[in-house]
Amino acid sequence: MSQRSTDNGLRWIADAYNSSFTLTLSHGLSPHELLRSMGAEERFIVPLSRSAAYQLLLRDAEDHISDLDFLDWEDETAVAQLTSGGFLPAPPDTIVRAGAVAEWAYALEEFSCRAGSHLPALSERGQAFCVHRNAKGFSRVDYALHGSAVTSFEPGLPHLTNGPSAEEVLGFMHHDEEMPDVAFLRFLEDKLGICLSWQETEASLPAAAFA
Repeated sequence: MSQRSTDNGLRWIADAYNSSFTLTLSHGLSPHELLRSMGAEERFIVPLSRSAAYQLLLRDAEDHISDLDFLDWEDETAVAQLTSGGFLPAPPDTIVRAGAVAEWAYALEEFSCRAGSHLPALSERGQAFCVHRNAKGFSRVDYALHGSAVTSFEPGLPHLTNGPSAEEVLGFMHHDEEMPDVAFLRFLEDKLGICLSWQETEASLPAAAFA
């Protein structure tokens, strides 16, 4: 994981999560509402730092839980909470961590893109965006409004758009001076006025595990 600490809106995410990432933004929801809209049960949501989530995702099912730096493995309550929530004993397919900034809930995924298939539900109270870069470096943006999917596109490759163009719907046009997904994150900074703190996203946030 990157140790770079910076506050420059949203662009830093593409650097700090340089192998793969998903950023989701949902207007009008709380972090817990965002996770529930993605299928999480309230009783299974637990606070996790990015480092803790990373350790849980990369461990093998055969590894002893004493290898987890963040967990007191003799704390039966904590272990039971993680086990009932699907974080243990086998690593989950994905962990989604959620927070809030201004009037938006945000979610971060380290390797997966669960949010993409739930975006209409995440836009029930307004807009929702999902920006995903996979391990091969390809990026995708999904946009939904008031409960309906509007468009899905790859920044910089308009011929790969499903739905109206990004320029038509959002006013976004990519130019060649920076990476396409970075350009879109910069666009969201300006459009939404969001500055997300790196330090906050590294600290404990409500988290849900999904198989």
